This record gives sequence, structure tokens and C-alpha cells, in this order.
Amino acid sequence: MVTLTPSAVATLERVLAGNAPAAKGLRIAVTDGGCAGHKYQMGLEADAGEGDAVFEFGSVLVYVDEASQPLLDGVVVDFVEGIEGSGFKFDNPNATGSCGCGKSFSSGSCAPGSTAGSSCGTAAH
Repeated sequence: MVTLTPSAVATLERVLAGNAPAAKGLRIAVTDGGCAGHKYQMGLEADAGEGDAVFEFGSVLVYVDEASQPLLDGVVVDFVEGIEGSGFKFDNPNATGSCGCGKSFSSGSCAPGSTAGSSCGTAAH
């Protein structure tokens, strides 16, 4: 299950209100790449896709595709504001490592079903 903090929900409610009716929710996905093997992707979506898990936080819907679900199970998404900027922060219990950018992580395998220690991602930090 994916969890959004109250700060993340409030931010997404404002963003979605400004993009209605085209966007009804937020898609969170994990793809191969980034400096640590996996990277988070977020984007506004009109509807859930086939096989998506759908989570509801007030008026905010979160869509997670089937392949990303195991890597995002238990993740907490927060929206933080600080002197160095603002943005979404992921606290992922499945991450075994990360890089300094905070947008890329490793999980011991690059994709569900792959063997640990295999080569992950190609993007440089």
C-alpha cells in the first residue's frame, strides 16, 4: 500500500484542482534507471489502467501499475518545503540503497523476478 502524508495530499489537491477535469489522480511508478537502479516517476492521470492498484486519500486518487506495486509496497510519500527547495520525498522500506538525488533507489534486484546483483540502470547521476 502507498501512503500520502497530509502535506502531500494538500499539495496534490491543489494541483489536481488546477488540472481538472483532465486529471483525476496521480500515477506513481518505478522504472529502471537512475543512479541507483530504479527511479520514481509521477504524473497526473485521467483514469486508472488495467491492473492498477488505486488508493484514495480524500479527493486524491493514486494509481500504481502492477509491475511497480511490489517496489512501492509500504512507501510513504511526503511533500517537503525547505530552504533548498520543495518537492515530493519517498520513504521506501523496500529500498536497500539510494543516491544523493533522492529520486533513485536500489532494492536488491532491478525488477521483480530478476536476480540480485544484476546490472541495474544506465543513467548517470
